[in-house]
Amino acid sequence: GVAYLLYLAWKTLKDSGPLALNSSDAGHGGFVRIVVTGMLINVLNPKLSLFFLAFLPQFIDPSAGSVTQQVVALGAVFMAMTFAVFVLYGAFASVVGQRLLRNETAMTWMRRSVAAVFAGFSLRLAIAER
Repeated sequence: GVAYLLYLAWKTLKDSGPLALNSSDAGHGGFVRIVVTGMLINVLNPKLSLFFLAFLPQFIDPSAGSVTQQVVALGAVFMAMTFAVFVLYGAFASVVGQRLLRNETAMTWMRRSVAAVFAGFSLRLAIAER
């Protein structure tokens, strides 16, 4: 394991071409499929349900009407805000990612950083095996 990680670090440093990114999966399904998949993951996530059960009751007023409707409304507002934030994160990551991919200096530093991480992992693994 240690030798292989050092080999990967060395190979990453010595490779002078652009970083190879596997974009073969990028175009499959399109935007709608990505959004639907993300929404299904959030809806089916049990941690989100537990969060709603723990967090939302403090904002419920039983005298203001149906408790169920209030929970659903608060959950919908929370999910809409989360969706908007994630869309902004995605747009920001796309813009920054495209700029980084075109910048040779940034790609060189990313390559060096990846090599340093591989070397650090190999050092940590070497220490842990003793």
